[in-house]
Amino acid sequence: MRSCIFVKDILKNPVFTIAAIIITILVVIGALFPKQFGDVANKIFNMTTQNFSWFYLLSVFAIVIFLIFLAVSKYGSIRLGGNEAKPEFSFLTWISMLFSAGLGVGLVFWGVAEPMSHFYTTPSADTEPLTTEAARLAMGYSFFHWGISQWSVYALMGLVMCYIQFNKKKDLLISTSLEPLIGTKKSLKNLIDILAVIATVMGVATSVGLGVLQTNGGLNAVFDWPVNFALQLVIIGVMFIGYMLSSTTGIQKGIKYLSNLNMGLAILLLGFVFIMGPTVFILETFTLAIGDYITHFVEYSLRLQPYQEGEWVKHWTIFYWAWAISWSPFVGTFIARVSRGRTIREFIVGVLIIPPVISCFWIATFGGTALWFDLHKGTNIATLVNEDITVALFETLNNLPLSLIASIIGIILIFTFLITSADSATFIMASMTSKGSMNPAVITKLNWGVLMAAISAVLLYAGGLDALQTASLIAALPFTVILLMLGVTLWRMLIKEVIPIKKNEIKRLKKMREHIERENQQKNTKK
Repeated sequence: MRSCIFVKDILKNPVFTIAAIIITILVVIGALFPKQFGDVANKIFNMTTQNFSWFYLLSVFAIVIFLIFLAVSKYGSIRLGGNEAKPEFSFLTWISMLFSAGLGVGLVFWGVAEPMSHFYTTPSADTEPLTTEAARLAMGYSFFHWGISQWSVYALMGLVMCYIQFNKKKDLLISTSLEPLIGTKKSLKNLIDILAVIATVMGVATSVGLGVLQTNGGLNAVFDWPVNFALQLVIIGVMFIGYMLSSTTGIQKGIKYLSNLNMGLAILLLGFVFIMGPTVFILETFTLAIGDYITHFVEYSLRLQPYQEGEWVKHWTIFYWAWAISWSPFVGTFIARVSRGRTIREFIVGVLIIPPVISCFWIATFGGTALWFDLHKGTNIATLVNEDITVALFETLNNLPLSLIASIIGIILIFTFLITSADSATFIMASMTSKGSMNPAVITKLNWGVLMAAISAVLLYAGGLDALQTASLIAALPFTVILLMLGVTLWRMLIKEVIPIKKNEIKRLKKMREHIERENQQKNTKK
């Protein structure tokens, strides 16, 4: 009898059931056979990077070009939600939500770790490590990785989902967005939604795992607590309680308030390091790196190493793009949920410009401060980061006044970012597996909250940072194809859209009409 009920549940909601079963199987295998799980994952990672790196680079570059074209075209004036729609959230709250969901803990983790890693092991074999040239190259590449390319992936996903939901009045499912291209065949739609859920779980697990590693590193640096899996498991448990409590209150309450809290803490820590650190150096670094980013954008976007040995691009740029793509179903769907009432142009500019600028300034402030100390004060932050990447932020704060207070704020910020990322993801995954429901059941949220925490723990147990990077890369490959299909679908829908007439155009037409009427009156008077 129970087996019959189980089969009926599968047939009733196969996306939820099949995706949950696949993730559960991965959790069980990873927990029981961590070494074998890690070995297989590494083989798949190597196969993916060797054969499909070019595909990731071309895809993301094409998405950037497509979005810029949309923003400057006549389609940019289309309002998401209809001509009379008003934004649900204030501009500042909207940006806070984008920042917390799309960047958050990843930026806090890599804000110092990435530039210092590039400073120690340079992106180019022609640049000598630990020199001023290496520092400049490190900052330029860090800006590139956190700039518009990464955010273009989120923007495309969010734009399609927002347009489908609020303009076409359909559910918030990726398969529904693809209906103009693939039709309404249920089995194919279910497959696409299952792939989206699995990619999302892996992407979120990567971010959660990074945050847990950094929280553990921070507790070790500040309070001398041990760095081990047992403590990481405790951190995941506390985080699980926090994000489940938050996600059950919905977007308007817990997620909104925590997003604003995150932004406040981030601004506080950013302002502290900016003022107490080498302020002029930070500003000059930011300015120069922006110039380098713009100058080398195309080169970095399409850089591979077919003529020489080297794995740098695969382990950095390809990982970032794969992480963004696997993260995109969640971030894009969440952005869509909070972006009603904005025009396509405002949406693209807001998503592609403001968060990347904030990210770059963050990297210039924290990474620039760390570089300044190594270049001018003889510290060895880069060496310490090379030994343990999770302590990057705290080693930098250690060289500033009030380092203990700043480090504690840093730990709290990481933890609250973890909760906001996870609770937003829990809400979105529950929605994706509840036929696009805007108010998914608490039990569905609980299910995904448990599985997300479990897969994060298993990945940390099976291989730490390497396993997290591998999970994102593998999950992203099939979803990249779906992402490109979404771009084609959006274009097909937009070219059929009636473009709203601008106010100045209405005034011009009105004046023209009045002029014609006056001329006709004058002709009639003469007659």
